[in-house]
Amino acid sequence: MKKYKWIIISCIAIIALAGIIEYSMGRLPLGPDRRFGWWDGNIYGSENSQRVFDAYSLTHVIHGFGFYLLLWLVARRLPFKYRFVAAVLLEAAWEVFENSPFIINRYRAETVNFGYTGDSILNSLCDVVMMCLGFWAAYKFKVWQSILTIIGIEVFLLLWVRDNLTLNIIMLIHPLDFIKNWQAQIAPSSFK
Repeated sequence: MKKYKWIIISCIAIIALAGIIEYSMGRLPLGPDRRFGWWDGNIYGSENSQRVFDAYSLTHVIHGFGFYLLLWLVARRLPFKYRFVAAVLLEAAWEVFENSPFIINRYRAETVNFGYTGDSILNSLCDVVMMCLGFWAAYKFKVWQSILTIIGIEVFLLLWVRDNLTLNIIMLIHPLDFIKNWQAQIAPSSFK
């Protein structure tokens, strides 16, 4: 455990720094209602992205698989522990960027998340932890297990909330009206 002490300290420091930056950007620790919660599965509700876990937590597990692949491709000679710290840094940077006014407004304008207000700091930092789980799983799994896990998560989210990481990326980069319309069909009328 002693040999991993600096890795743990580094990861905690990166996550804490992301939280401090988000706080300085005006993000709220627990969301607008200032209540702690473990789970919210309603992607249209005001508590979406405010609790420890939500439907999109699973997309951050996929981030872990993706960062594992990316760092294996560009830095495979680095030991796992260094690639792990790099992945935490990448995910923390994404969380800060994701909670910037630019991305929040983009989500509102171009995705099914019309009322999105950004993540609470709690949710954002827990998303980094979810990425860590995905990164670790990618390290332990065989390639086919990783692929099946990613496909399983994407299909599950597609069937459950009509959204997933693939659609999220498409809608942020090059929005397609037919996807937005299809997703909006299950949105409550107050969000259409």
